[in-house]
Amino acid sequence: MRKILVTSALPYANAPLHIGHIVEYTQTDIWARFQKMRGNQCWYICADDSHGTPIMLHARQKGITPEELIAAMHEDHQADFRDFRIGFDNFHSTHSDENRELASLIYERNLAAGHITSRKIVQAYDPEENMFLPDRFIKGECPKCGAADQYGDNCEVCGATYSPTELKNSYSVVSGAKPIEKETEHFFFKLADFEDMLKAWTRGGHLQPEVANKLDEWFEAGLREWDISRDAPYFGFEIPGHPGKYFYVWLDAPIGYMASFKNFCEKQGLDFDEYWAEDAGTELYHFIGKDIIYFHALFWPAMLEGAGFRKPTTIHAHGFLTVDGQKMSKSRGSFIKARTYLDHLDPEYLRYYFAAKLGSGVDDIDLNLEDFVQRVNSDLVGKVVNIASRCAGFISKRFDGRLSETLSEPELFKTFTDASESIAEHYEKREFSRAVREIMALADKANQYIDEKQPWVVAKEEGREQELQDICSMGINLFRVLMVYLRPILPGTAESAEAFLNVAPLQWQDATTPLLDHEINKFKALMTRVDPKKIQAMVESSKEDMQAKPQKSAPAKAKQDAIADTIEFDDFAKVDLRVARITKAQAVEGADKLLQLTLDLGGETRNVFAGIKAAYDPGELEGRLTVMVANLAPRKMRFGVSEGMVLAAGPGGKDIFLLSPDEGAQPGMKVK
Repeated sequence: MRKILVTSALPYANAPLHIGHIVEYTQTDIWARFQKMRGNQCWYICADDSHGTPIMLHARQKGITPEELIAAMHEDHQADFRDFRIGFDNFHSTHSDENRELASLIYERNLAAGHITSRKIVQAYDPEENMFLPDRFIKGECPKCGAADQYGDNCEVCGATYSPTELKNSYSVVSGAKPIEKETEHFFFKLADFEDMLKAWTRGGHLQPEVANKLDEWFEAGLREWDISRDAPYFGFEIPGHPGKYFYVWLDAPIGYMASFKNFCEKQGLDFDEYWAEDAGTELYHFIGKDIIYFHALFWPAMLEGAGFRKPTTIHAHGFLTVDGQKMSKSRGSFIKARTYLDHLDPEYLRYYFAAKLGSGVDDIDLNLEDFVQRVNSDLVGKVVNIASRCAGFISKRFDGRLSETLSEPELFKTFTDASESIAEHYEKREFSRAVREIMALADKANQYIDEKQPWVVAKEEGREQELQDICSMGINLFRVLMVYLRPILPGTAESAEAFLNVAPLQWQDATTPLLDHEINKFKALMTRVDPKKIQAMVESSKEDMQAKPQKSAPAKAKQDAIADTIEFDDFAKVDLRVARITKAQAVEGADKLLQLTLDLGGETRNVFAGIKAAYDPGELEGRLTVMVANLAPRKMRFGVSEGMVLAAGPGGKDIFLLSPDEGAQPGMKVK
């Protein structure tokens, strides 16, 4: 029995999950479930990444503490993961006692070994907010290729890495002010100390070949010291012995894998060192996105080496998700939140579609919504579930639910069971698309068998009762083998199939042994066809989400070319802003984010749909004054006609704030 610890990258506790995130967790979950079905001891561990300046600023905007923010997001993340059937054995947080202890330990061990140094540096500082700016809170032109609106640590266009002070025409994302330079003491991890080890390790079979090739570019450029500290104010762990200095979030985030597992060990009575000691004989696998390879494949193994812990067995990187061939878009409705998907569609559809696309490489995968409908309906409903539904009724009605005592087609059954190791090898190598193709080829064979035997014809003829039972029993057994092979991908469907088959949770070895003289339960539909109307509703819901959320404007001092679609003052002067009283507010049936508002403009009544449901209880709005665009052309929506727009501000979700007029304002009054 193998002992395996597997992790997914930690979701950032600053925003809800979207379907792009779900690719990775589905991929990891399938692999972990497969290992468990094979009889291996496999633990699937994850946590929320809960530190950093973005979380601190987001909490400040909401008027709550960072702890309150991450607690609420932790709950939301867990609900989404649970409903997508992501089977974590432990889901923790990096803001934990275990992580604080381990981060301090790893820092102190590397410090004692001479791998950490400190020095005075000049860093970007926001003179309006009185704070040092993290790399991701500075934007400007890439010093290498000149691309505009790039973050302060790396360019998303050419891939270059650099320091924020190297950016051209930089500005603070927080206030829009031009950063000034200010001296401060920082702590650095000497990555170059581990160059020889890393060159050998990255070429030692622990990474995909294309990832190892990419890392060679960093070796050629020279391994630079890594800044592992940040100045107050910062939400994170203080560096031991240095008040006001904090561990950079990327130092304690991967340590969160260890911390979550330590938390799990304490609850389960497991030996933490068996999995993390330098000489551990167990296996450790990380599943990550290709955008965070640098941190996981260089800094992480170097930190572990310097602190006397084991390094990963394998780091598996995957590509990004596109929708209908393009980057996920809020305006097109293809930036789909995990919860929005779940509100409309079965999670097993998406798990299957992702599995059918995923290979062992780092290529991007595309969610083509038309192909999604066709593939799910054809493969899962038309092929797999169809096998059981075509046979089960005859067994229940004619044979009291009992299967035959022998297999009528042992050679056909052997064809299915002989595929076990081939399919298992595809799962093991994370070639899920190959596994799916082989499974679906078997499903075609099963349906072909039923088509040829025609049990519906046999059932009408006298004296062929045993033949009918044998045909349908054979079909049920072939279906059961397919469900064994699909169980890592479709855990919910498999659970329903197990109830129908009247068997314990299926294990991999069960595929080789048929169910004979066994009583099954009455068949209930295991899966329904995807309704294209639900796809459209999901897309429309995603568009509504974004209509409800004012987009963050470019900073006042940003470059003019960063601001799109400018208008003249005369255009702006045409906007008629009026005070309106909300006389009635109610939720819109069938819409996740919309409230229907009845507005009084001083004798004239307007009907307006506003995407503020997450932020306001309808009862609290009635009687309140707000500001609306009164001369906006009526817009026909799925739920009715919207006759204007109320004005709101904020980042979205629960953080949407309706504009309120000055005291003494009256409905219908013009706002200037």
